[in-house]
Amino acid sequence: MPQLNPLDWAPQLIWLAITFGILYLLMKWVALPKIGSVIEARQARIAGDLEAADKLRRQTEEAIAAYEQALAEAKARAHAIAQEARNKLKDEVAAERSALERDLAAKSAEAEARIHQAKVSALKDVNAVASETAAEIVRRLIGVAPSQPESSAAVAAARKE
Repeated sequence: MPQLNPLDWAPQLIWLAITFGILYLLMKWVALPKIGSVIEARQARIAGDLEAADKLRRQTEEAIAAYEQALAEAKARAHAIAQEARNKLKDEVAAERSALERDLAAKSAEAEARIHQAKVSALKDVNAVASETAAEIVRRLIGVAPSQPESSAAVAAARKE
């Protein structure tokens, strides 16, 4: 085997050094700068993507905050509208209730007046009937009928006691 021959080692070492030097210089001037530029481009793209993601995250947080604020304002407006409707309905009910109470009070006063009139009328009729009945009873008992004013006076006196 020629590799193991000690006389062939010197030229092999020279060619090894030359090949290693050429490969070293090619790597230093050609390959490594290209690899470095690719790595730098990747780092720049990653940094840009991270910045864009951070910017989008902030925009999302701002949008969420704006949405929550708009939702809170909408809830407050809905509550105010509902409260306004309740107050308006309460006022309408109160007005209608007071109108009904006035109407019922008027009808009640009218009914009381009619009842009083009916009572007075009934009492007049009762007095007249009582007077006629008393006169008839007296006539049957003693055979003589008292006059209308006498029987009316007697009934009035009996009712006052």
